Amino acid sequence: MSTDVLVLGLLWYVVFLLSTTCHEAAHAWVAKLGGDLTAFRGGQVSLDPIPHVRREPFGMIVFPILTYLTSGWMMGWASAPYDPEWSHRYPHRAAWMALAGPGANFALAILAAIAIHIGIGAGVFTQPDSAQFNHMVEATAGGAAAGAATFLSLMFSLNVLLGIFNLLPLPPLDGFAVVALFMSEDRARQFEAMAHGIRRYSFIGLLVAWQVFGVLYDPLFDLSLRALYPLTAYAG
Repeated sequence: MSTDVLVLGLLWYVVFLLSTTCHEAAHAWVAKLGGDLTAFRGGQVSLDPIPHVRREPFGMIVFPILTYLTSGWMMGWASAPYDPEWSHRYPHRAAWMALAGPGANFALAILAAIAIHIGIGAGVFTQPDSAQFNHMVEATAGGAAAGAATFLSLMFSLNVLLGIFNLLPLPPLDGFAVVALFMSEDRARQFEAMAHGIRRYSFIGLLVAWQVFGVLYDPLFDLSLRALYPLTAYAG
């Protein structure tokens, strides 16, 4: 494995760790605001990755590294605990908790986009002739600027991907719980009770979500690229 691939993997892992930590911290923080202190007591209302890694060491360390080394694509997961009784009692609060994770990812993508355009305005970055997941912007020189361009490209692309994927309305993804926001409190409570049983088959939901997202990914990537560079047309 070349040095460039290892450096890319290191940058990707740093972005993955930051993105998943922010995602789970947002869940935990909004749950705390809504009255559920479960994740707060576990130390997860924090941007320190250690409490999140401690909860999901395989999903946040082993699996991302393993998938990158074997496929060149990094995958993983994290989680934040919550009280199911609180979720049943306050389904709308639980839905806002679920929405907070993808919201954090979209916020990180927006921050990355702002940083990219600041870099372009400063002459440090330039738009690429062709865009890829890890090449949404390129540096005008090598060294630290090139590393920053790759870091921001990954920050933008990965968080768009995580935000959209987690909003798919399938268990155990956040989008499944977010559906309750479009219901009355009583109907949302009934939905939550039904969802509790469905979540036992979450593995099936993940398989379906992965297949659905495989179809959606390319057009969504093109849409995010147009949002990043609205005045530039890139070939699909």
